[in-house]
Amino acid sequence: MTAIESAMETGTEHCAETALGSCFQREKAPGYWTNQLSRRFMNRLARRLEPLGICAGQFGTLVWLWEKDQRTQAELCRCLGVDQSTMARTLTRMERDGLITRRADPSDRRSARILLTEKSRALEVEVLDAAHQVNKQAVRGLSAEEAELFFDLARRMIANLNTLTEDDR
Repeated sequence: MTAIESAMETGTEHCAETALGSCFQREKAPGYWTNQLSRRFMNRLARRLEPLGICAGQFGTLVWLWEKDQRTQAELCRCLGVDQSTMARTLTRMERDGLITRRADPSDRRSARILLTEKSRALEVEVLDAAHQVNKQAVRGLSAEEAELFFDLARRMIANLNTLTEDDR
């Protein structure tokens, strides 16, 4: 990294920190706003998924399995950023609801592969359409550039939070 790039990066970081203020303020807290946004997304999604027999908490797991079937529980935990006990409860409910089955992993007897059922495969188009409709509602009134900026900023903030700092150790 050049000295100019380093200075620009430091300047950007300083500007962002300045925007937060000197102490916690709900109005200037990214965590507060993303939490509010997430709750509203999940509530809207839940309303659309309920008639399909899917709960919003199962949505993320299904999306990752539709992308690549037969993932392990540990893989799903990493993909969704949840702990093992949360994923175990979600998978138990999904198995009870006939959305997934589990099969022993032939290469690791301690692990199981999570497989979609015909029922969950048949719901893919409707479930993804429901999510798309919620997303369209959320970005209504934003320009394409503003939506892309949101995606970029969200990815960068997630990457920031995925990076351990001295305070995290």
